[in-house]
Amino acid sequence: MNPAMNRAACALAFAFFGACYALAGIAADYPTKPIRMVLGVTPGGPTDIFARLVGQRLTELWGQAVIIDNRPGAGQTIAADIVARSAPDGYTLFMCTQTFAVNPSIFKKLPYDSLRDFAAVTLVVSQPLILFVSPALPARSLRGLIEYARANPGKLNFGSSGPSSSLRFGGELLKSLGGLTLVHVPYKGAAPALTALAANQVQIVFSGLPAARPFHTGGRIRPLAVAAAKRLDAMPELPTTAEAGMPGLIAESWFGVLAPAKTPQAVIDRLAGEIGRYIRAPEMRARIVAEGAVPVGNSPSEFSALIRAEMQKWAKLVREHDIRIE
Repeated sequence: MNPAMNRAACALAFAFFGACYALAGIAADYPTKPIRMVLGVTPGGPTDIFARLVGQRLTELWGQAVIIDNRPGAGQTIAADIVARSAPDGYTLFMCTQTFAVNPSIFKKLPYDSLRDFAAVTLVVSQPLILFVSPALPARSLRGLIEYARANPGKLNFGSSGPSSSLRFGGELLKSLGGLTLVHVPYKGAAPALTALAANQVQIVFSGLPAARPFHTGGRIRPLAVAAAKRLDAMPELPTTAEAGMPGLIAESWFGVLAPAKTPQAVIDRLAGEIGRYIRAPEMRARIVAEGAVPVGNSPSEFSALIRAEMQKWAKLVREHDIRIE
């Protein structure tokens, strides 16, 4: 190698190792100021609860406050846009839900690119949805519900927490697989949808257990099946949709952390590692399972792959059934 080439190679090596040391320094020093976690929902629901649990743990661990910033509206796109436009330094994060993966196929135009403008950090929790019906219905099983709906086309309504929510798409999947004619009625949250179900204003609602528990405990709504591959530890008596005769009816809510694109990988890895260790710790795991959810805490690449798969899954359903925002 001639002297000029040798100098160039050395310069590249120094630049490479310098960058590695710089990234290591960023990870070691991070965080040095409060972190803002933006949510696209109002306070009190499961997204807010899981975000505050994670925020509290990181605050205790790192000595820097994690501030929860609720920015509801427009199917969580307002919150997502805030994060997409933020500095990629790890100090602005987004606690997203499955709605994030649905929005590209529902909205004609988004103010951001769902893949290009975000970096996946980790999937915190997945929460299988339970199919609940009004006790006013004669159906006491999933098969019974399908038979009744087919005999009464267009007479049953299903409620949801919004036009691009996981609750809505649980209902849409039931319509598709069962060949049913159901009317979608969106509400501003799971609680109003479940209140309407208890009053028989709608007859079907898919919901996670935490939001539905007060209604279910009081006998005001009836669970038929859990839309998951296996039974819930919190409700072991409830059959899965496969056991009830509809194996393709798998629907869940999930809650994960995103950062702006170009956030240093070392920072993303540190966040993912700490959140994962916390969410899988025995005490925390038991708490999450008791709420009918599943602790995950996976890697950034695994969460990124899930988002892409979810986008494809729901885009196919939207396209085939011409699903629109009411």
